[in-house]
Amino acid sequence: MTHISVVIPALNDADMLRECLAALAAQTRPADEIVVVDNASTDDTARVARAAGARVVFEPLRGIFPATAAGFDAAHGDILARLDADSRPAPDWLARIENIMQRQNGLTAVTGPGIFYGANQFIRWVGRELYIGGFFWSMEFLLGHPPLFGSNMAITAEMWRRLRGSVNRTIREVHDDLDLSYHLEPDMDVLYDEQLRVEVSARPFASFSTIGRRLGWAYTTLALDFKQIPPLARRKERRDWAEARLEEAAGGLVA
Repeated sequence: MTHISVVIPALNDADMLRECLAALAAQTRPADEIVVVDNASTDDTARVARAAGARVVFEPLRGIFPATAAGFDAAHGDILARLDADSRPAPDWLARIENIMQRQNGLTAVTGPGIFYGANQFIRWVGRELYIGGFFWSMEFLLGHPPLFGSNMAITAEMWRRLRGSVNRTIREVHDDLDLSYHLEPDMDVLYDEQLRVEVSARPFASFSTIGRRLGWAYTTLALDFKQIPPLARRKERRDWAEARLEEAAGGLVA
């Protein structure tokens, strides 16, 4: 049977984490394990997590990828689902992830959009159409497959075992979802499901500085990734792998 671990990195997010964990408690398909990574919080994050029955992992190196990586390393599941502390997954979120992943091979991840809450209608539109929509459009163009969205995604434990040594997991100014997406190996893929919905806080739009910081992290992430393997070389690797599989399949049909 599929075993699903939900990993939630959290830094001083006790109130939002409480709502996230309440949404997980209301799932039609319960999580087999919830791992909250306390990223050196100074509030009640750890206490809130334990009160909801989550397992708490402490990660002193602050940063979204150090915290996410610590959670993935500690999780026991076959599927590693990922939320942020301000995420509010729909009641069928885990059931939908399980359904999708069981129909795919063990090297396919799944992701979906975010629906913003906590702001006016215009800000929510900007977030949906430009911020999230622009992220998915531009990164799919660059990568050749949909990117992972960290507030709403799931990968297999097998994928993480293969990727954990190559990603930039110890650098604070890196987006974990974008870095993971770039490091997917040629035989790995991402399935985007429009119906896999999660509400996320509109707090990134609280000020120009918060938006600027996130965009700066995206630049840093891609700069590091491009240095490791240029985008055209990465696309060629994936294209060569796909062509080799087609040739193998054609050879098998002829035989």
